[in-house]
Amino acid sequence: MGLTIMSVGFSALTALVIWIFVNHRDTPIVKANNRSLSYTLLITLTLCFLCPLLFIGLPNTATCILQQNLFRLLFTVALSSVLAKTITVVMAFEITAPGRKTRWLLISRVLNFIVPICTLMQVLFSGIWLVTAPPFVEMDAHSEYGHIIILCNKGSSLAFHGTLAYLGVMAFSSYFMAFLSRNLPDIFNEAKFLAFSMLVFCSVWITFLPVYHSTTGKAMVVMEVFSILASSASILSLIFAPKCYVIMFKSEENTLHQIRNKRHQRSKILLKR
Repeated sequence: MGLTIMSVGFSALTALVIWIFVNHRDTPIVKANNRSLSYTLLITLTLCFLCPLLFIGLPNTATCILQQNLFRLLFTVALSSVLAKTITVVMAFEITAPGRKTRWLLISRVLNFIVPICTLMQVLFSGIWLVTAPPFVEMDAHSEYGHIIILCNKGSSLAFHGTLAYLGVMAFSSYFMAFLSRNLPDIFNEAKFLAFSMLVFCSVWITFLPVYHSTTGKAMVVMEVFSILASSASILSLIFAPKCYVIMFKSEENTLHQIRNKRHQRSKILLKR
């Protein structure tokens, strides 16, 4: 019941953030960091928070397959959106000379293909998993004395850890790109928030693996659900909470006039240095 309340509560909170962003879609802070990617990330996080509901209750073959494949697919979309945002931030501030190929990549919107390509690769991995050794319902009579626990067996351990490794590579890539651009000067530069969110995300799942393998029965399922909620909450809070704070409580800073004044002041400071 507690995990269900957390799942529904976080998804409702994410829906509220979407409403705030849509209502303030023409403000500088929403436009500054790729509005379409922000919408994609928020919608995906809403579904990520609802994924734990598949882990709760009596499992069957359909829910066992959806548990692993759906949440990995959604996390792939979320992490690829973060990766695309970090690359956009780096390229937007580092590229100044005309005629560079990297500048052409930014202008031609090639970065928009990052999300579909990464998602397609995860779909391919999931398809191989389902064809070779799909998840199935298992009766566990050894974890608790006098009880038989009905749970989902992952099927292929290699596929399970391989898809997690794929998510880890994307998360680390996003962290690395955001870390490189953490000191870029801009009013709405979100690189620091992206880097910290990916650091927390990686920490959650690195902690998850040893704890997951040291538990059995219901505790194993609870650990996986908690990891999904914690990692999703880290992305939501660390990336979007600062923006929502400025939009709702610092609206005077969310104007073009204020941005120009601050940029002028920062340029003076840089010249003095």
